[in-house]
Amino acid sequence: MEGFENKLAELIAKESGETLEYTWWAQRRGFFRNTLKAGACDVVLGVPAGFEMALTTSPYYRSSYVFITRKDRNLDIKSFDDPLLRKLKIGVQMIGDDFSNTPPAHALTRRNIIDNVRGYTLYGDYSQPNPPARIIDAVAGREVDIAIAWGPLAGYFARLSKVALKVVPVSPQVDQPFLPFVYDIAMGVRRGDLELKDHLERILDKRRTDIDRLLAEYGVHAWTKRQLLPIIEIEG
Repeated sequence: MEGFENKLAELIAKESGETLEYTWWAQRRGFFRNTLKAGACDVVLGVPAGFEMALTTSPYYRSSYVFITRKDRNLDIKSFDDPLLRKLKIGVQMIGDDFSNTPPAHALTRRNIIDNVRGYTLYGDYSQPNPPARIIDAVAGREVDIAIAWGPLAGYFARLSKVALKVVPVSPQVDQPFLPFVYDIAMGVRRGDLELKDHLERILDKRRTDIDRLLAEYGVHAWTKRQLLPIIEIEG
């Protein structure tokens, strides 16, 4: 799947007067060691702001984990504390070689919502198109009643679904004592490469309007210096 990060990379390269080249590597254990630190690439897009394994730019968008349901189910679930979650079949994303838990999986476990949860790996079968979309397909196909996924992924594939889906940000934004569901997303460069970081930030400022428009096309919520643009329900 060629998504908004590819479009953003093209914009950055064009603005820099450089030829865009990709280094493809599965985002699993050792990803940054084998790509950015090894010199195989110079920039990694889609990095949490302040991520310790890279020097990150100012954020260019913020997003949340979201609930995805079929519109025809008329489920109005917005919180992890909704009692209906104890009765529904729930799909959650799993990451890493060891199928590590994502924040939503931890939130459900804290509430002892376990037996009705099904995990979907974020990577899946690379021989099939768009492996991350399986969790969205599971909702559309009634394999699960509700799924919880990362916002940009859910927003994009929900819009492509032949079944009308409803996408709503989860709440709370932070599950105490400290489990965030909303993240500021930036670009990562090698630690110490201040010159490249500053260059990228100048482009982010200069092309802010174009970047916001690109993000909106993919159902991603843009970050501004003054405020986060309103998070709205996405219905396909």
